[in-house]
Amino acid sequence: MNNYVKTLVSVFSLSLLTACSGLKNSTLIKEPTATKPNIIVLYTDDISAREFAIYNSTKWSGYKGNTVNDQSKLAKTPVIDQIAQQGIYATTAWAATVCSPSRAMMMTGRYAQLHKWWHNKDYGSITDENGRKRPVRLYETSPLQIGHITQQSGYGNIWVGKTQMGHNDNFDRYGFDEGVFTPNIEYPKPTPYTDFAVLSRQENNQRVLYNNDSKEIIEHRSYVQQGWYWQPNVQLMNYPNTTSFLTYWPHTPEAQANFGVNTFGPDVELDFIFEFMDRQKQNDKPFFIYHTTHLGHDAFDFLNPKSTDKWPGTPKVSWDGEKYTRIQPNITGDKGNYELNGTVSESGIHRHIEYLDYQVWLYLNKLKAMGEENNTVFIITSDNGTSGYGKHSHIRQQGTHVPFIVYAPGMEFTKQGKQDILVSIADVYATLLDITGFKLPGDYPIDGKSLWPYLTTNKTHHRDWIYAYKKDKTLIRGFYVMKDGNGDWWDVQNTPDDLDSYQQITDWSAVSERHRQEQKALLKVLPKYDVYHQQHDANN
Repeated sequence: MNNYVKTLVSVFSLSLLTACSGLKNSTLIKEPTATKPNIIVLYTDDISAREFAIYNSTKWSGYKGNTVNDQSKLAKTPVIDQIAQQGIYATTAWAATVCSPSRAMMMTGRYAQLHKWWHNKDYGSITDENGRKRPVRLYETSPLQIGHITQQSGYGNIWVGKTQMGHNDNFDRYGFDEGVFTPNIEYPKPTPYTDFAVLSRQENNQRVLYNNDSKEIIEHRSYVQQGWYWQPNVQLMNYPNTTSFLTYWPHTPEAQANFGVNTFGPDVELDFIFEFMDRQKQNDKPFFIYHTTHLGHDAFDFLNPKSTDKWPGTPKVSWDGEKYTRIQPNITGDKGNYELNGTVSESGIHRHIEYLDYQVWLYLNKLKAMGEENNTVFIITSDNGTSGYGKHSHIRQQGTHVPFIVYAPGMEFTKQGKQDILVSIADVYATLLDITGFKLPGDYPIDGKSLWPYLTTNKTHHRDWIYAYKKDKTLIRGFYVMKDGNGDWWDVQNTPDDLDSYQQITDWSAVSERHRQEQKALLKVLPKYDVYHQQHDANN
C-alpha cells in the first residue's frame, strides 16, 4: 500500500454506519438527475455465491477448493454484508461457467450466439483481410461494449485488473480512456521489474514449468502465469504524462524505489483507481470504474513455492467493529526463500474475500471523502464459480451461481436487502444503458435485461429465466425447474441449505403442473441459443 491509500485510511477511518448510509424506502420513480451517477463494477474472480456469508450456505470452499463446513474457512465480510442489506442482493445470479465467455457476457450484454466466445480458448473464427482464419476478437462481433457506452455517455472510464481478452493487441478498441492491467497484456512475458512468473522450458524433450524467481522446477500442479499478487506484473494503458500507449509500471524513479516483494497487486489497482477518480472529480466528469480484480483466483504462491493450496495469502487485515486495520507487509528474502514475519495471511479463498471486504470499505471511505457516496452506483459480482468447486462445472448451477450486489445509497430504490429474483451477468450491460441514458441502435440486439426498473419502481418481477453456456452445453433455469449442461433437470422451487443439493427430476408426473409448464416454456427458449454447431463462427 502506498502513502496515498495510507493517508486516506488514516484520515477517513469512518465507522461502517457512517460509510454505509441507509437507503430511502420510497415508492416513487426517480427521474434522471442532471448529473449522471458514477458507476463502479467490481468484478471478482472465481467466487461462488456460497462463499459470501450473506447467502447463508451451510457449505463453502476450504483447502484446494474442497467443500467444507468449517467456520474458520468462511470469510468474515462485515462491510459487504451491510451494503448488501442496505442495497440489494439477488439470490440467483448466473454468469457463464468460466472466465472468457463470462467476461464477454459482462462487457457486451450478449450471450455466445452473438459474441461467439463459447469457452476459454474456444472462440468462433473469423476470416481476416488476408483470407486467413483466426479467433474472433470481442470488438469485432460486439462493437458497442460497456467501455463504449459509458465513454460515449460522457463518462471518464478506466479498466483495472484482469483482461482475459485472449490476445495482446488493439486495447484501444474497447472504449476505455485508461487501463491498469495486472498482469500486463504481453502475457506470459514478465515486465522488466519483476521475475515473479511461472514459465516453461524444455528438459529431456519434455515441457516443464519453473519458478522464474528461484529458477526451480515446480513439482506440484501449476500453469504458466505472471505474478499478479505479490511483486506484480503491471502495465498502464494511456496513463497521463507517459510517452507510450502502453507503459510498464513502476515507471518513475519514485515508484521503482518503493516497488518490491512487499508490493501487493490489488493495492496497486486501488491506488490507480482512486487517483483516476480524483482526476475525474477535478474535471467535473462522472466516472465508470471497471475493476476486474484477481482476488478469488488461484495462483502460484511465490512466497511459499512449496504450497499446494490454491490461494496465496494477502496482507493481514482486521475489523474492530468500526474500521479495518491493515498490517504493512514485512516480507524479507529473495529467490524463492522468504520470511513473512507474521504480516501475511494464511492461504485460502476466505482471506481473498476478506481482503475484498477491506477494499470495499476503502471504496466507501473514498467516495465519502469525495462527496460522491450518494451519487455512485456500486455493483459487486463475479465471473464464475470457485475453483475446485464450480469453475468449469456445468453440473446444476455450480459453475454459474455468483454473488450479485447493488448498492446506491443516493438512489431512491424501492427494494432493499435480499431479492428472490433471477439475474444474468448480461443484465449489467442493460442496466448501464438505463443509468447512462445511452441509446443503442435499433438493429443492435442484446440479451441482457435492465435491473433499473425493478430497483426504482414498484415492479415486482425481473426475469422469468436465466441462461448460461459452456461450449455446446447449455444451462437454463426458471423459478421451478433447471436444466444443467448434462441435460439433467432439477427441481429448484426450494433452495437447499448448501445452495447445490437440488432434487433431480426423473418423473415429470411426480412434480406440479407449474413445474411442467415452466419446463415447456424453457424448452421453447433454448433453440435461439443452442447454435454452437450451426453458428459457431463469426462469419457463418
